[in-house]
Amino acid sequence: MPRCPSCRARSPRPAVFCDRCGAPLGAVCPACGAANRPGARYCRDCGVDLGTEPTGAAEPAAGARRPLTSRDAEGERKQVTVLFADMKGSMELLAERDPEEARAILDPVLERLLEAVHHYGGTVNQVLGDGIMALFGAPVACEDHAVRACLAALRMQEAVRRYAHEHPSAAPVAIRVGLNSGEVVVRALRGDVRLDYTAVGHTTHLAARVEQLAAPGTVLATAATARLAEGYVSLLPRGEAAVKGLARPVQIFEVTGPGPLRSRLDAAAARGLSPFVGRRDELERLAAAWARAAAGQGQVVALVGEAGVGKSRLVSEFLARRRAEGTVVLVSDPPTWETPVPYAWATDLLRRSFDLDQPADVAARRERVARAARERGLEPLVPAFLALLDVLPPDSPVHGLEPRRRRSLLHRAIVQLIVEQSRAGGVVAVFENVHAMDAGSQAVLDDVAERIAGERVLLVVTARPGPADGWIGRRASERLALTSLGGRDAEALLDVLLGTAPELGPLRSALVRRTEGNPFFLEECVRALAHHGALSGA
Repeated sequence: MPRCPSCRARSPRPAVFCDRCGAPLGAVCPACGAANRPGARYCRDCGVDLGTEPTGAAEPAAGARRPLTSRDAEGERKQVTVLFADMKGSMELLAERDPEEARAILDPVLERLLEAVHHYGGTVNQVLGDGIMALFGAPVACEDHAVRACLAALRMQEAVRRYAHEHPSAAPVAIRVGLNSGEVVVRALRGDVRLDYTAVGHTTHLAARVEQLAAPGTVLATAATARLAEGYVSLLPRGEAAVKGLARPVQIFEVTGPGPLRSRLDAAAARGLSPFVGRRDELERLAAAWARAAAGQGQVVALVGEAGVGKSRLVSEFLARRRAEGTVVLVSDPPTWETPVPYAWATDLLRRSFDLDQPADVAARRERVARAARERGLEPLVPAFLALLDVLPPDSPVHGLEPRRRRSLLHRAIVQLIVEQSRAGGVVAVFENVHAMDAGSQAVLDDVAERIAGERVLLVVTARPGPADGWIGRRASERLALTSLGGRDAEALLDVLLGTAPELGPLRSALVRRTEGNPFFLEECVRALAHHGALSGA
């Protein structure tokens, strides 16, 4: 059984991360950052020699072990958010306690910190006795690393507060969290008996300093993190703070809760959307598919393209025209930064359809669902809706259904939600990012696609190339491949973003070349240039 290099616990089966402390067990590829199973000789993603011994090889003798050194490290620059969390005052709390008693206090807290990091796709690369250091955006890069880190920090604060409330006899515990975003060099430090994955740079040190400024029970973030997560979380300015080692004070924000934004398109809309350019052919093909669906020939249309090419923006423009006509529109687009839970897409469709986005107590949510179902002639399906939303009363007979019957009931609820409303005047149902969809929602989507033949329903799905291609090939009536904007359309977008001043010609050419005409990347590059003062003016 492999032994964890951090806490020395043994794993009962091959695993990549320790189930006690979250530290990596397998080899992390120094070239691509992929996590490999314990004992792997070569990286499963890129084939690089990992330099590990076959599973079952004996450990070197103690005298033969050499320490981890930077000479064995290969670094890679990444944009990440670094999170530090620990128990404030742990020294006083644990003083003069027996080690076993101290462990009984610390372990439940550390477990909650680790769970929060893993829930949002982060990597715990250090367990620091009474706290942790975690990375978001490495080893696997992600565009929303700051949002994930902020939400993970909020989740761990809530989990620790709940634990303290449920165990009043335990010693009083509270944690503080510090966050900072920026560029680091991430590297795997390799020795004979262990491998550490770490991040080096100013960004990491500042995150640790910010954590030390936080009061117990709070989450503090730098301006760099706040700028990336603004709108996705609620931020409270806390002024400037002097940080040891820095000549200038640092602007600090407190992360107080989740925000109203759920997607990049929401964030762009909050700032003000750029004019919609190009995509005339795709809009016409969507309109033609809707005309066929409205005539009773149910259609499934897939929009496929890489990140940032404008799939969601195209859907938004199409839906705006349908809503103006009075068409019923149903959308499912759950946040992709959370670990997918069963029926996440089906649940999100219900939440939006029944207007349940605002927090409410369980009784209020049940009443709202029952009222909306009655208005739509779907009252018999209320128990299934409540089960999907996880607010089913404890005495409901649905709890006693065998798994197959329960699944059938849940699937039928979503299908009927769409089909019954289509009989009044047609429905456009949209499922975004199906490449990331959980298995339960995928099964529901299968049932919807099969059931709408002969109904007045247009089912639109968006996906990135790859995982969803098989489903699209089997189910889609039409596949629209979205590519980056052509030269003329990219220039039209830059006319709005930059203006038409002749001296901007070289910059415009460089932006189109570097972004390859990807509209999201074009917008973000211009925003970054303006933020750093490289651009000025209207």
